[in-house]
Amino acid sequence: MPVLVLVAAAAWSGFWFYAASHVDEKFDEWRTREAKSGRVYECANRSVAGFPFRMEVRCTDPVVTLTSQTADQTQLTARLKDILVLAQVYDPTKIIAEFTGPATVASRGEAPSFVGGWTTGRASASGLPTPQRVSLVFDDPALDRMSGSTQSPLLRAKHLELHSRLLEGSLSNNPVVETALQVTGGSLQGLHPILAEPFDADIRALLRGLKDFAPKPWPDRFREIQAAGGRLDFTQSRVQQGETIAVAAGSLALTPTGYLDGELTMTVAGLERVVSQLGIDKLLMEGVPQSSVDRIAPGISAQDVNKVIGALDRMIPGLGNVARKNANAGVVAGINMLGQASTLEGKPARAFPLKFTEGVISIGPLRIAQTAPLF
Repeated sequence: MPVLVLVAAAAWSGFWFYAASHVDEKFDEWRTREAKSGRVYECANRSVAGFPFRMEVRCTDPVVTLTSQTADQTQLTARLKDILVLAQVYDPTKIIAEFTGPATVASRGEAPSFVGGWTTGRASASGLPTPQRVSLVFDDPALDRMSGSTQSPLLRAKHLELHSRLLEGSLSNNPVVETALQVTGGSLQGLHPILAEPFDADIRALLRGLKDFAPKPWPDRFREIQAAGGRLDFTQSRVQQGETIAVAAGSLALTPTGYLDGELTMTVAGLERVVSQLGIDKLLMEGVPQSSVDRIAPGISAQDVNKVIGALDRMIPGLGNVARKNANAGVVAGINMLGQASTLEGKPARAFPLKFTEGVISIGPLRIAQTAPLF
């Protein structure tokens, strides 16, 4: 038995060192395949460790360059401090990677436009050589915008997870992708005050209409999805901010002009707080100037506000005047007339459709926002 154990150990050691000696060869083959799709990976230094059961490949000062397959060949470059890739020798179809920040992102020949950091960053892929599932997990992620030497916060969170799996097709031929995003203690700065307060989110969606995963500018990607009749199906979504909880399900597509189009069925507990945070109550104050409307909700005109007041009056005579005197209560009453009473996680709630029409987001006659075209 000791002899057999010794022989087995020697054979395993020989196998590990044989596999380790081919890491560079396999890595270069993979880099060549990726480069054909516009993804170029570089390492300042590469080393192999992990004997006897793991294969650990460390890449220091990695640089990832993505070049779109379009005529303008838009280029994006990301730089990190360190990447450690782990694989079990007996299961090479799954790998785990750990990232060390900070990371910077820049367009071709320009200064970094974004810089990101985290305390722990991990990724995993299974089903190799063509990954079927990919996951990203970050603790304490932080993403900042860069404008020259000025750095301003964009994203903060305590924990963030992104999981994707391929349901149909392949990475190069009409993939259908299921994605789950989980955020704990997240906030987005500089977009809207309601997003600046910490929130938790669990969103699951199904994306159809992709042609492939070749790198390309986002406007081209969105045009591609629209031309294919693609859509984003929200199978489950839950967002909580303080005492306010919202769940939604439905589908969104794109119009030929690039605007969001579709409908989500929402159920919200704590609606009064949302109305106030969105600034809808301020819009209904009598005599509000257009400049104030633009500041509170860009894209909405004073005429639109009058239409809302008229809609409230048609639902309940006199409600428009109530809205002017007590805007928050008036809007909530109007929305309550549009939706249905419901219960969400044991709390009183309202269920109503959230409509997207040529980029206009509305709840019945209440127009609450205008989104920009995606291409």
